[in-house]
Amino acid sequence: MDRRTWLEERRAAMIAGYDTQASTYDEHPYPAEAQGRFVDRLVETCRVAGVILDAPCGTGRYFARIATAGRRVVGIDQSRGMLEQARVRGIAEALHRLGLQELAFEREFDGVMTVDAMEHVFPEDWPLVLANLQRAVRPNGHLYITVEEFDGADIDAAFTALQASGLPAVHGEVVEGETGGYHYYPGRERVLGWLADASLGIVAEETQHIDNWGYWHLFLRAR
Repeated sequence: MDRRTWLEERRAAMIAGYDTQASTYDEHPYPAEAQGRFVDRLVETCRVAGVILDAPCGTGRYFARIATAGRRVVGIDQSRGMLEQARVRGIAEALHRLGLQELAFEREFDGVMTVDAMEHVFPEDWPLVLANLQRAVRPNGHLYITVEEFDGADIDAAFTALQASGLPAVHGEVVEGETGGYHYYPGRERVLGWLADASLGIVAEETQHIDNWGYWHLFLRAR
């Protein structure tokens, strides 16, 4: 199997997984205290009545938090099921069925947030996705992005298993059905290089560890 075909299959499996989980997704919350604090920080940088892009928005977990602070929100997600749950909240000004790779907004938002999603982006697509997010925010606007991190030994084991199966994987890729079909863990050095190429500067950062995995929280400014 060629790599592009394999990646397309992985993306389809991921979307199908989230469609299936959508109606019960909020019943199993992950530790999100740091996420909430960074969302609040993003909101504070945006003018009152300004608009924030939640990409992808999932079920709209943070919509009420943004609206209560007097800002507006637009959401995108590639999962139809997740968007249906987000729509029920009746908060977002608009919801679009789009993936991060297809995002094409031009300087329309006061802030952009991408929470618990970049781990599903293929290495080939990281530069495109970061460029799309950077282009969506107004000049000197801020972005909040989480980068999921995983134990190095587990990443090595997953890569060995994928190679043994004859699949065209690269190091850092992990395939698990329960987590949407695909994760990619690029490592900090590579992420820093991609951020620099996308003209995204780090304003603040924080690391949150949970057993053998965790989040690297990045508060960024578009240059």
